[in-house]
Amino acid sequence: MMRLPTPEEALPGRETPLLVEPAHFVNGNTITGDCPQGLRELVVGMGCFWGAERLFWTLPGVRVTSVGYGGGHTPNPTYDEVCSGHTGHTELVRIWYDPAEVRLEDLLKAFWEEHDPTQGMRQGNDIGTQYRSAIYLSSDDDLIVAERSRDNYQRALSLSGFPDITTEIRTGVPYYLAETGHQQYLAKNPGGYCGLSGCHVRYRDH
Repeated sequence: MMRLPTPEEALPGRETPLLVEPAHFVNGNTITGDCPQGLRELVVGMGCFWGAERLFWTLPGVRVTSVGYGGGHTPNPTYDEVCSGHTGHTELVRIWYDPAEVRLEDLLKAFWEEHDPTQGMRQGNDIGTQYRSAIYLSSDDDLIVAERSRDNYQRALSLSGFPDITTEIRTGVPYYLAETGHQQYLAKNPGGYCGLSGCHVRYRDH
């Protein structure tokens, strides 16, 4: 589906969250609940969330990653519901990081460089609203940083002949954890599919 559903068109979902194994498969940290004290939160969509999550759990300063859904209308959706295109959600990675060890700008650099943020409702051969590019923030201050990073990367992309960035950037977006089988998927299935493919354009923070 290439068009976001209206709230009236969206699937109803459910009141009860999906049951998810709380331990991160790679490092054992808890992926459920609220962001731990002293850490900050960033949520991004870069197409299929399996490869995107692996990218971030390897970065210095990142303590916890998980995959989930957000940006649409359906509460507590399942993977099949999201892939139907009738929830309005996109596939997401939630990152809890230590701001004393890694800057938000550095995480956003990885975000911009490792996927193509100009493709609208797709990422490469993965087509549909659930693959759209997104950045969801927890504060207005972080929103300013993210919008500035978008403008920086747009300048670099434009110089290389790419079209406008289509990434959705917002605050206050509910995040719903995906099923346990999708959490840290490429650690459980090392030969699994990774759809990450950037534009081969470097991000410069200026």
